Amino acid sequence: MSVVSGKIIFCEGKQTSLDFRLLNRVVENLLTNKPTIVPSGSKFTFSIFVQGYFSRDGATNQQYIIFRDRDFDAKPTANIALIPLNSMLLTHRACVENYLFNADLIHNYWQTKYIEKQDNPTSKWGHRNSPGVEAISAWIEEAARSLQDYQTVRWALADLLQSSATRHQFKTTWTGGSGTLPSSLTVQDCQTQAEALINQFQQAVATVTLDRFEQSLAVYQQQFAQEEFWTQKQYLIWFHGKDIQKAMQQQKSQYISLNAFFDWALNQLDVNQYPDLIELQNTISPLQ
Repeated sequence: MSVVSGKIIFCEGKQTSLDFRLLNRVVENLLTNKPTIVPSGSKFTFSIFVQGYFSRDGATNQQYIIFRDRDFDAKPTANIALIPLNSMLLTHRACVENYLFNADLIHNYWQTKYIEKQDNPTSKWGHRNSPGVEAISAWIEEAARSLQDYQTVRWALADLLQSSATRHQFKTTWTGGSGTLPSSLTVQDCQTQAEALINQFQQAVATVTLDRFEQSLAVYQQQFAQEEFWTQKQYLIWFHGKDIQKAMQQQKSQYISLNAFFDWALNQLDVNQYPDLIELQNTISPLQ
């Protein structure tokens, strides 16, 4: 892709990714000088990609924004806002998927597809009608509760990652990445796996210690066990959306595909319901 004049926004993934498509929703109401959104692959190669993107055409003093998922790279702030990290702006929620776990939205999608099936017998829709908003809300929360111990351990590992010496070598999971869940989600088994990671890495990085891990683990265990964490649905901010999605599909395999729902939901999402996405709009708008 050649560099064009005007505003540039870099994001993770490809043109088919949720990140790219969310950004298109964020900027769709800008009346003039809309930005060019450039999907840049992995978050770990942003700086190299940006340098290469501009150097090919000799662009100088180009204004741009790097926008990506927060993941476990920073804690969400008390106020709902974008989170700056180095030269990047991070989502307030863990990832794009977290913005789409809305029981009313899932119900509307489910009901719409079911009605379409009634009107069109050739439709490939293979599910019964929506079980209702209450049942869908329970589906989301039950999946999140099953992840409570695992997310506790991931956040305790993330605290260790704050050391620059460990950031490029140490991970917050032993499964290969978000969306791939371990065979056991109990705190005992997750802690055992985490301690195995720590023991392997300790020889190289002295700041990664079991004591620090266990201190953080106790803090997150207490935080995620508080009643308001669940009544206020804070898990939709703290727990990783790809993990929630996987747990939901495992628990109710007969329910709808959430990937198909996400494709539909991005076009229905009200960006103005999320202060951090409004902030992103306002940050993009004055760029020249």
